[in-house]
Amino acid sequence: MNSMMPLNIFKSRIFGIFLAFLLLCLFIGFAEYLIKPAPVFFKPANWMNILLQVSINAIMAVGMTFIIITSGIDLSVGSLLALCNVVLGLVMVQFSPEAGFMQLTLGIFATLATGGIIGFMNGGISVQWRIPPFIVTLGTLGVARGLALWLIDSQTENLIGRVTPSFSFIGNGTVAGIPFPALVAIFIMLIGHIILNYTVFGRHITAIGSNEDAARLCGIQVKSNKIWVYIIGGVLVAVAAVIQTSRLGSANPTIGQGFELYAIAAVIIGGTNLMGGEGSIVGTLVGALIIGVLNNGLTLMNIPDEIKQIIIGLVIIVAVLIDQMRKR
Repeated sequence: MNSMMPLNIFKSRIFGIFLAFLLLCLFIGFAEYLIKPAPVFFKPANWMNILLQVSINAIMAVGMTFIIITSGIDLSVGSLLALCNVVLGLVMVQFSPEAGFMQLTLGIFATLATGGIIGFMNGGISVQWRIPPFIVTLGTLGVARGLALWLIDSQTENLIGRVTPSFSFIGNGTVAGIPFPALVAIFIMLIGHIILNYTVFGRHITAIGSNEDAARLCGIQVKSNKIWVYIIGGVLVAVAAVIQTSRLGSANPTIGQGFELYAIAAVIIGGTNLMGGEGSIVGTLVGALIIGVLNNGLTLMNIPDEIKQIIIGLVIIVAVLIDQMRKR
């Protein structure tokens, strides 16, 4: 039995995804070496930058993993990020920077509540009225973006000098040389991995995604569990919004455009079944790293943004095709 464990590891989907990540790193490093006289891809400073960029997507992708495992989808995460960003900014500027802890606490609480409420609406409407999550969250995408623009009158609110200095640490600080947002993302992914693999809730949502009718017959509370995954997804978007707001130093209702593409891409590339019932937080982490490395490498090689969008879209299609071929 033990002698077969190494073989099982090499045959696992996670190993294949991690191998693809390593090959991508080698390819980008080699391509940059040929193109640029002073390559920087493999330098530690660049990798710290990659971790910082990946953290936002990784946090949102954890919630998206739970949602997709239940055969759902959430297209509103980018717009919700903008709404949470605006709510955080508007709440915090109501207090002076001297308020310190109170300003920070109330701002973060309002942001998490916003994410949770929108998540509850997405899950509740989808479950109670049996409307496909694709349609519900597509509508929420417009509602959240519209609210963000309306609340701040389509303007950008500068927060620098108007909020407590400790707020900047959330998005820009480091601990032992590692970006603090990356540590937050790792912690959240660890908690997500434990919940998905070692709790009753994790087993229940996997069962729901595999066969909802069978799960219901087994006594699993399908409706409440599905609503909870959307609440979790919304709260994690709010956490990402706190970090993003700290990094930007402003409340901007136009941020987050296309972020749903990156979150879904990380989950799918990470091996989660788009039809539900199967997924991995570790795979999602590697998927987010692949997206981050791809973005970073294309930027270092001065590839235009529109071409980057095309390449990432093609990567998603290829990932789904490979997954379908594997199943067949």
